Amino acid sequence: MASGGRGQKKIARRGLMLVLSSPSGAGKTTLSRMLLKADPKIELSVSVTTRPQRRGEVDGHDYHFVDRARFAALVKAGRLLEWAKVFDHRYGTPRRPVEQALQAGRDVLFDIDWQGTQQLSEKARDDLVSVFILPPSVKELERRLRRRAQDSHDIIGSRMAKAADEMSHWPEYDYVVVNRDKDEAFAAVKAILAAERLKRERQIGLSGFVRALQAKL
Repeated sequence: MASGGRGQKKIARRGLMLVLSSPSGAGKTTLSRMLLKADPKIELSVSVTTRPQRRGEVDGHDYHFVDRARFAALVKAGRLLEWAKVFDHRYGTPRRPVEQALQAGRDVLFDIDWQGTQQLSEKARDDLVSVFILPPSVKELERRLRRRAQDSHDIIGSRMAKAADEMSHWPEYDYVVVNRDKDEAFAAVKAILAAERLKRERQIGLSGFVRALQAKL
């Protein structure tokens, strides 16, 4: 029987699309940032949006900021994988960079809402892993929104009013994580990602790897 070694090439894998969704303030953006910092094998899908650029945001890094006419042109040309209207602004995912990443075996992280997730599911269900982040309580959700100090009192009220509708979509997701503690929630998201990367159907080089093993027996 031939002996093995550590020099064996890695098994080729198709990348996956990891979606984190939640009501505003429940923690999806914080968890996304933690994951991107900790895992070099995943990259953020940078959305296109018509909303105004906030202080500290960088065009092309946080979002691609465009006007409504440009956004409509991208939709018409089929250059967005998904798009949705949220609080009078439009958000969408550029198609080409995501498809290139998946083909190269890189994972792509999405910080999007349930509308965008539904569209991704319709177009690329086999590549999609969806996680819904829930707050531990309504009181904590409101506290987190106010602590961010990014939005006016009226906008915070609108986000709280919309939270019930957003949370009603939790059964549409593959996984649900209650964000009581960000480190515990982060550990759960990492465990989900690790398991999904090992799914047989995503390891596209597995057949060849096994044949090579068998040939040496």
